[in-house]
This record gives sequence, C-alpha cells and structure tokens, in this order.
Amino acid sequence: MSDTRRAAILPHGRARHLVERFPPSRGRTRSGVGSLYHGEGREELLAMLYIVIVVESPGLLPEVGDLAWIAELGEDTALDTACADMDREARRLLDQEPPALWSSIQRALTVAERSVDGQVRQEAIRQTALLSTMMTPRLGYAGEPYVPGLPVAGARQILDALLIVADDGHAPGTRVRLLTTSHDGRSATIIGALWGSSGPPVGYLVWLDGATAPLSARPEDLIVLAGQETLPR
Repeated sequence: MSDTRRAAILPHGRARHLVERFPPSRGRTRSGVGSLYHGEGREELLAMLYIVIVVESPGLLPEVGDLAWIAELGEDTALDTACADMDREARRLLDQEPPALWSSIQRALTVAERSVDGQVRQEAIRQTALLSTMMTPRLGYAGEPYVPGLPVAGARQILDALLIVADDGHAPGTRVRLLTTSHDGRSATIIGALWGSSGPPVGYLVWLDGATAPLSARPEDLIVLAGQETLPR
C-alpha cells in the first residue's frame, strides 16, 4: 500500500513508482536489442512530463482526493485507471522530436516554478536544476564533448508497458515472429509501441534478430512466440 500511496503523489511520486515497477532488463543478445527500460534519468524525465501536463493539460489530471482514496486500496490497476489519460498524454509527448520535447519541458518548468501549488513549485525548481545537469556537455572517452540528452527510449518503454496493462497488447521485450511477405517467419523483439488517440497499439517497433535497425509492424503482422510474452511487471 505504501507503493500506491507514493504513486498517487504527482508528479515525482508516480514517476518513481513507474521506474521501480518497470526496471531495466536485457533483450536477447543475438537480436542486437540490448537494454530495455533503461537510461539514466528516467525518473526525472517522467516527472518532467507530468509537470508539462500539469501546466498544459490540467484537465487530464485526476482529482487529488480521488487519488488519495484509490491509493488506500493498494491496487496498481485502480490507480492506473485513474491516471490513464495523464499517462497516455505523457507517452504522446515523447513522440516529439528531442528539440521540441526539450523546449516543451523548459517552458512548463518555467511556469511551474511560479505555481501556487507548493508541491508542484518545489518539484519544478528541483527538476529545472536536474534538466540543466542532464543537458550539460560532458567529455567522452576520447576527450570529445557530448550531451547525454534525455532518456527518451527508456521512458517510452516504461509508458508503453504501463498503457498495455489496460489497453492490451505486447510490452517491449516480447519475442515475436513476423508474418509479412518480406520477413515471413523471422523472429524479432518488440522494442516499442505505436499509439493512436485511444485504444490498444496501432503498431509496434520491432528489432529483427541480426538486424542493425528497427522497423515498424502492424499488430496483425506478428505473432508472439510460445512462452515469450513479456508481461508488464
């Protein structure tokens, strides 16, 4: 129950809850997928997305009193249902190009730093400092400067797995076989979902075994390998 109580605290409590609920995992080595649900700063990015929603789409936020009551039930599913619109909007924000996403977050943090809600205001101040750190150039092994950027892929996979709990579908990490003419019979790993305005995924991003880049596939163009479904944790 303590987990659901924390998950009901927006924005940072739910962000932390989701990162712990969907921890990093490994894809099949030979598939070339590597790590899933990973990336330094996933919790911070998710909290920033929720701040964007607080500022830009407050109507999507569940009522604080309702969240508190649901949290006392100690059920993730009930809390997910209450937060479904907000979580789906957070996932939509991650479909923006990185520069646009960064700008959206910066604008929202600037507004939230003046919020009358003390919790939102303090979290915005904290996240502004963290965003600055995340986007500060660092030196690579060869001494070349680089910017780590935002852990978009890992945050997307967390929200994909979360939304699939309610809307059905296959979470990142699920092993499948393609049925398309060009890739008939080839095995692959789902690394992301493609979403419409509502309902289950309209497609998936998959990584074929031995491939060097992902490709998109329709739900009807793949089948899950026996015993290979990756269920959201």
